[in-house]
Amino acid sequence: MAEVGVIGAGSWGTALAILLYQNGHQVTLVSPTKSDEQIEETAARRITKLPDVHVPEEIFITNKFQPALEKKDAVVLASPSPYTRSMLDKMKPFVKEGQKIVTVAKGIEEKTLLNQTEIILEKIPWADAAVLSGPSHAEEVSKGLPTSCVIGAATKKTAEYLQGLFMSPTFRVYTSPDMKGIELSASMKNVIALAAGTADGLGCGDNAKAALITRGIAEIARLGQAMGCRAETFWGLSGIGDLIVTCASVHSRNRKAGYLIGKGYTMEEAMREVNMVVEGVYSAKAGRELSQKYHVETPIIEQMNQVLFEKKSPQDALEELMMRDKKMESDGQSWN
Repeated sequence: MAEVGVIGAGSWGTALAILLYQNGHQVTLVSPTKSDEQIEETAARRITKLPDVHVPEEIFITNKFQPALEKKDAVVLASPSPYTRSMLDKMKPFVKEGQKIVTVAKGIEEKTLLNQTEIILEKIPWADAAVLSGPSHAEEVSKGLPTSCVIGAATKKTAEYLQGLFMSPTFRVYTSPDMKGIELSASMKNVIALAAGTADGLGCGDNAKAALITRGIAEIARLGQAMGCRAETFWGLSGIGDLIVTCASVHSRNRKAGYLIGKGYTMEEAMREVNMVVEGVYSAKAGRELSQKYHVETPIIEQMNQVLFEKKSPQDALEELMMRDKKMESDGQSWN
């Protein structure tokens, strides 16, 4: 049995806390924004944002960071990516040398272009940062539906330790050394999911969605390889796997926000309606800047930026994507 702290009691943090408890671990769940009175109510009622899911009595719920960090074998950082820095500031005094911190947030910071593990190591350089990612909606994980993810870590030892921590009969975990590729996939797939949802809102069919998923992963892979990531990462769970589920699922907040934008909502109106952090909006500008920095063509990401931030109509963006210059499907192909 391990002792694990989970920072962030939203849907994903709660689902992972329940999974880790079911795996036989002692779990502390932190809801950092709740008052003492709200924590008492949550601890008493055990109700979550997830439908028909209750937190087991044995999981300790608190709004304090110290009990979730001290003497813990691993810490899961499950707050949304825009709040990573503020969470780390509060965690920092209690993080020991070599503390394993697993981020499950998905986003690249707009101003610095750092991913989540890079932010962890910038703020707490003595931590052992890792990432868990893949096609994994909290609504399904919390109900014990079969799910597969990948752990990325700097060392095989850390990756395999965390693999064992999360692995269960319903939650299969693979390992990978390509942390940068995993995190790029996790961030950019949310931007592509916004585009897929926008296409749904415009009334496009399955053909368009399939094209967006296929060309979307091609964009992400081109960018990733230019950044030094491993090509195979983008054809794995954190790449095409997560992209498929985020573009197609009714659980996807990014797809839902895109759908509303396709129906005529502004970005701000769509985010208010979804009422959860839409991480693709925060990652879109970072994706555009990375594309420019590495001189990689990413037309879907570019068009989503124009729709989100430059008031371009979704219909005009779709038409521009469809009428781009003719080209081969894959670079480097030729007729002998």
